[in-house]
Amino acid sequence: MTKPKRTAKPTGSAADFIPTRPTLPKLRAASKGCRGCDLFKLGTQTVFGEGPASAHVMVVGEQPGDQEDKAGRPFVGPSGKLLDRAFDSAGIDRDDVYVTNAVKHFKWARDARTKRRIHKTPNVGEIRACHPWLEQEIALIRPRVIVCLGATAAKALLGRDFSVMKKRGVPVESEWAPAVVATVHPSAVLRAPPDQRALAERMFIADIRKVARVLEKTSTAERRGTSQRRKFSAWETSAPPSATSSASTRSSRE
Repeated sequence: MTKPKRTAKPTGSAADFIPTRPTLPKLRAASKGCRGCDLFKLGTQTVFGEGPASAHVMVVGEQPGDQEDKAGRPFVGPSGKLLDRAFDSAGIDRDDVYVTNAVKHFKWARDARTKRRIHKTPNVGEIRACHPWLEQEIALIRPRVIVCLGATAAKALLGRDFSVMKKRGVPVESEWAPAVVATVHPSAVLRAPPDQRALAERMFIADIRKVARVLEKTSTAERRGTSQRRKFSAWETSAPPSATSSASTRSSRE
């Protein structure tokens, strides 16, 4: 599946592109043709999630950045390197982590002075339109712990009233996983003033170490048969109500 023409019209939801009996490879292939919102006209390509289907930890960021947009892979830039260091410090095997974003296309604006592509935060409509991809990824992987990086990812899964700064590092029970832990996005750490950067990085790594402790608790609970891990399968072309919408997202093909 190739990238749709920029003259094509968005359908309003990624649910229109979810394949029957989805698997991660099927979803990744189908996402290349997604035009659920207007961002397919702006991004170079769809940047789908990456990692093992058996991953116990799922990381959800906001959207791909400039380097990710060009490479077609999530978290390959400076933020990804910081995330890798944090996982290494926490003793979490990077091969046991699936990384993705709430929005699969890079939203940007051209800097008139430098011609650089400047990140722009996706709006509610764009997050809602892209949400079926994320729901399918979660349904297929069934992670023990989801790590939300930044406000966009956290609000997409935990509701618009969720505050990362008030709840960072605190495990939250959720329909999505036995525990969801929110923290700041690594890009926020990298943008911290020079005199605050070291502290910001230590706090971020401390949050990821908390994830490791939560992961161990959920693993122990699962071994004892007391885990509340969700039991649903991947949805076909429809999705249940989510934090980004008060109604079901349903394919127009049905």
